[in-house]
Amino acid sequence: MRWRTDIILARDYDFGERGDVDMFPEHFLWGGAVSANQCEGAFDEEGKGISIQDVLPKGLKGGMTEEPVKENLKLKGIDFYHRYKEDLKMMAEMGFKVFRTSIAWSRIFPRGDEEKPNQKGIEFYHNLFAECRKYGIEPLVTLSHYETPLYLAEKYDGWRSRKMIDFYKTYVKAVFEEYKDEVKYWLTFNEINSILESPFMSGAIMTPKDELTEEQLYQAAHHELTASAWAVKIGHKINPDFKIGCMILSVPVYPLTPEPDDVLAAKEQEHKSLMFADVHVRGKYPGYALRYFREHGISLEIEEADREVLKETVDFISLSYYMSACATAHSEKMRRGEGNILGGVPNPMLKSSEWGWQIDPKGLRYVLEIYWERYQKPLFVVENGLGAKDYPIHKEDGSVEIADDYRIEYLRKHIAEMEKAIENGVDVMGYTVWGCIDLVSASTAQMSKRYGMIYVDRNDDGSGTLKRWKKKSFGWYQNVIAKNGREL
Repeated sequence: MRWRTDIILARDYDFGERGDVDMFPEHFLWGGAVSANQCEGAFDEEGKGISIQDVLPKGLKGGMTEEPVKENLKLKGIDFYHRYKEDLKMMAEMGFKVFRTSIAWSRIFPRGDEEKPNQKGIEFYHNLFAECRKYGIEPLVTLSHYETPLYLAEKYDGWRSRKMIDFYKTYVKAVFEEYKDEVKYWLTFNEINSILESPFMSGAIMTPKDELTEEQLYQAAHHELTASAWAVKIGHKINPDFKIGCMILSVPVYPLTPEPDDVLAAKEQEHKSLMFADVHVRGKYPGYALRYFREHGISLEIEEADREVLKETVDFISLSYYMSACATAHSEKMRRGEGNILGGVPNPMLKSSEWGWQIDPKGLRYVLEIYWERYQKPLFVVENGLGAKDYPIHKEDGSVEIADDYRIEYLRKHIAEMEKAIENGVDVMGYTVWGCIDLVSASTAQMSKRYGMIYVDRNDDGSGTLKRWKKKSFGWYQNVIAKNGREL
């Protein structure tokens, strides 16, 4: 058996020397992030419809089933739907200023095409946001986080259809009206650029990816971009004080070598993500995208009304950051990294997590500075974290110890690099650790791939007591927030 030398256990990883950290802005929004489909459970309670996530029992990498199956951990989640008060109390104890979650579209409109919302679903989120407010926690709400109603996927092939824009507008209008006095910060689509790589999870497109043309993918992306702009327009009309942002899956791309062709290859690969931010912030497609469309025979159906509404630009840019990648112009050197979500060549200078995600704290500073220099818009890091296996130690006195020092080191180094970007003048609004409480992995539907600072006693086979335990990182992050980043 040959051992892989580029994969090491997270707990054995040397993240480097700690840098000095100065104070973050006074009103910096520290917190954590989850999504409804990965934590709520209660998939068929109180009128909720079936979402695309409910037919992905093995996660993104495992493919679809025709209907939900009992083995699907996502159907169960971590029972946040019934335990949110307990969970928010623990987050408040950590000192959260903000809690990012999402609204399950199919909990509000079970099929997605109804005219009136499901009142039980509406009521749940009223209660959830009220609980956040009870502790002085700002909700940061994603409108569409990989959980489109399955009915819309089956009937319309998801965002390939222009009709999706109107369904989305009906949904966001209802949500904005209901929560206009309870939620200030909104995100339109989670990791909107991921539709090019994951058309079903990101765009509810039933047609297999290998049967889709680039033109069809970019047309679906255009429908989402247009819908996102409509959300900004509708939201600002309902409450001018709303702060509405886009959300980009950010993977900075380095050239594999200093060769000019590799440098240009990296730039071209990065453009595939930057295009989505450009449209959200500048209100139109950039020249490099129009050139790419021409050279690849891509002709998008863009109505004049689309061009007008795209001018409704976002208030801020949010992003997820987990890894960087490399690019090369030489096909013989191309080898897709195991965990590289948006493709790219593995970086020979970096180590990887147990799931093949390359660890690059400096990449966070790099991407923040790119976005700030490019757009001069406030930035919000709404996903960052380490998926790793945690091992609880049950003590004789009944307490449980979970020493996740590897997670602390990962977060410490990323926060330190974020602080350097802030020192360089980058306007960063806040930082929410992904999966602040353990949840079901989107890519593999595992519980064992844990991100949280709160441990949830649930296993990959669905067994477990669902008890919540504090990990060592809980106290560490509590202190980081209390000291506003002065101590890491």
